[in-house]
Amino acid sequence: MTQQDGGYFVDAETVTEMTRLLAQDTLITRSMGGLFPERTDHLEGMHAILDVACGPGGWVLEAAREYPHIQITGIDISERSIQYARASAQARDFSNAHFKVMDILKPLDLPDASFDLVNARTLIGIMTPRTWPVLVREMVRVCRPGGTIRLTEFEMPLTNSPATEKVGHMVLQALHKVGRLYSPDGNSFTITPMLGLLLREAGCQNIQEKPHLLNFSAGTEAHEGYTQDLMIGYQLVLPFLTQVGITTKEEYEPLHQQMVGEMLADTFRALGYGATVWGTKA
Repeated sequence: MTQQDGGYFVDAETVTEMTRLLAQDTLITRSMGGLFPERTDHLEGMHAILDVACGPGGWVLEAAREYPHIQITGIDISERSIQYARASAQARDFSNAHFKVMDILKPLDLPDASFDLVNARTLIGIMTPRTWPVLVREMVRVCRPGGTIRLTEFEMPLTNSPATEKVGHMVLQALHKVGRLYSPDGNSFTITPMLGLLLREAGCQNIQEKPHLLNFSAGTEAHEGYTQDLMIGYQLVLPFLTQVGITTKEEYEPLHQQMVGEMLADTFRALGYGATVWGTKA
């Protein structure tokens, strides 16, 4: 598989990345205002939920704890992540949490109309403009008529840190170089404006959206968690950046160190923007 075909551009099998993803799940859920902040019905009438590209299972496990009457399934290509998720569910006695190894870039090995809600969060590191429409159609296929397909994505954060901005620009340019972005110039992910269109083109109706604004400036409650996430994530992305010729290890490492220092400064300011967009299967 080439980079243009999709697939995670960092090694998801490492303990460091699995730990980061679990912490990131918690951060995002808290910043969004809960697992389903856009709903007021407390998931009444739902019996089965699917989480696409669940990683080590953070969102599934939290949803299984909060909604013990609903069967929640997570799928991911990483066998190690799925093994961890299964062990975590067993340790917590979450009998309603289920996990399967599955490649979301291929037709999903799941029956038609088998879930009341199909969820996917932060797939920007996996998908491409060619694979997004295919996956969303598969999400619609496995959702029951009248059920919900739900997408949550975030754009690159905006900060006053020169090093953070430079590193972020490197990541964007690398992704643009291998055809991963909707952005025509590689200066942003440009995924949040596309979510509603993806759902509409897959046949969804009653499409709605909820924006998320994340302030993780110095002194805010979210500062430590999100800066740690970026520090680790931007460290793990180095092999990808060097592989596509955006930078070298010798250039990048001091820049990363400068970024860490700027993020920890009292004057650090940062905002992140995201959106949850959902629609109904006809």
